[in-house]
Amino acid sequence: MFADLPVWDDFPSDHLPSTRKPALAAGELPAHVAAAMWRGNELGSSVTRVLQTGWVALDSELPGGGWPCHSITEILQPQPLVCELRLLGPTLRSVTEAGKTVVLIGPPKQPHMPGLKMMGLDERNLIWIQADAPSQRLWVTEQLVKSNACGALIAWLPQARQEQIRRLQICSQISEGPVFLCRPATAQHEASAAPLRVQLNLGLDWELKVHVFKRKGPAHEGILALPSIPAGMDSLISPRLRRPSELLANREEREAISNALGRTAPGQPAVRRAPAH
Repeated sequence: MFADLPVWDDFPSDHLPSTRKPALAAGELPAHVAAAMWRGNELGSSVTRVLQTGWVALDSELPGGGWPCHSITEILQPQPLVCELRLLGPTLRSVTEAGKTVVLIGPPKQPHMPGLKMMGLDERNLIWIQADAPSQRLWVTEQLVKSNACGALIAWLPQARQEQIRRLQICSQISEGPVFLCRPATAQHEASAAPLRVQLNLGLDWELKVHVFKRKGPAHEGILALPSIPAGMDSLISPRLRRPSELLANREEREAISNALGRTAPGQPAVRRAPAH
């Protein structure tokens, strides 16, 4: 009864279904492996969700184009609570507008709520936790990160050790929002498990100077100058005061000319006016 059924030998060899994958050339990787591979001379793409920083120039220098979620980011600066909130303001505004909570843990000074409101942050979605002891700040930070309880978290941990930052990085992988650790500029030379680290300074012409010294990709050359006039002062600052560096340069130039005219040429006697009678 099976005499009329074809057998495999009856099919031409070029019509047989092939179960073999095409051979790879020497040095060639499978497509899925090549797509997941990151090369050190390329700016890596984030494997998690990111939140845009609000600065186009900064987004272009960050893997994935923004602050990474499920991860920690270190912000280092010489003096705390000077410009970190100005840098993070656009991101925090988007978090509060989405109805999520922004938590500030252990800021060295009391946050200026009117200024934060001028930046567009909704005070109903802001929580300030004042923890004085380093151990308290670290414990609160870890508990909030592990519980995935906020849309964004900023913790001031100047004395955090390498193993503590590594533990926070592991815990942050379950946190849907970004976690920012504010630390002193001197920590730049310490090893850290944070995948992203930036150095932040305040420029003379109301700009923020940002250097991304650790990221997934090639070293960031140079410093980004991000224009950032404090909220509420834009309408109060005159055009001349928007460029204080030019005013200082002109004053130094005038002083240099004045000093040059007032000096006596080498080898020449000083000329003095006789008093008028």
